[in-house]
Amino acid sequence: MKKKPSLGVYGFTGCAGCQLAIIDCEDQLLDIFSALDVKVFYEAQSNNDDSAEVDVALVEGSINTDHQIEQLKAIREKAGLLIVYGSCAHHGCVQAMSLGDGKWAERYKMVYGDTKITVANPMEAQPLHKFVKVDGFIPGCPPSAEQMLKALAQVINGSLPTYTNSPVCLECKFRENQCLLYQGKMCLGPLTMGGCTAPCPTHNTPCIGCWGLIEEANHTSELKLLKEKGFKTQDIINRFRVFGGSDLSEKIAELLEVK
Repeated sequence: MKKKPSLGVYGFTGCAGCQLAIIDCEDQLLDIFSALDVKVFYEAQSNNDDSAEVDVALVEGSINTDHQIEQLKAIREKAGLLIVYGSCAHHGCVQAMSLGDGKWAERYKMVYGDTKITVANPMEAQPLHKFVKVDGFIPGCPPSAEQMLKALAQVINGSLPTYTNSPVCLECKFRENQCLLYQGKMCLGPLTMGGCTAPCPTHNTPCIGCWGLIEEANHTSELKLLKEKGFKTQDIINRFRVFGGSDLSEKIAELLEVK
């Protein structure tokens, strides 16, 4: 009998919605646990083995403390493959919206004052690839149940999860949605990785980029387009920042130069 792949599901800073995305595979959950030897999954089981080596580690959440860096490196050492899943782990997500602006210490002090932190040293939120080698990723905020089933099936069969490297706009076209940009709404569909099936634009709500950037995202062209439609530069960048995380932080200076 073929040995079942061993799996560890780990979480760092985030809402834990990505772990729930696995649990949301309700009708298939027993099949998932039957096909995998789940060693660690605190949201779904009580008999966890933190010391176990695993064939695949699914890790959600961004890194916010030095202690988390140590934990992440330990996971990396005992995992055959490390797959980041969800926007927080992939590029930092909401908690990294101001990454690199130089004001993190100021914001931290506004919230915590002079409180002495004894458990771990806090830091700006960073995605996992800033600290360890990652082997693949599953995008989404959070990934859908359908997406998790596809990714887990690929892992079970010895493959890396695949993703959609085309924009949300393409999925809008498939659903015959009217373009919200032409309606004067600030939509980030042209920049955002597809795979979500465009539920927000379908319900007349502009895309806010929660799945992260497509690999060939052209921020400057999108910024020029939005400015032509009357939006202010800083308002546009603020929208980009909400889910842009580390993917966007390095592009801010370039965007600010766009006329």
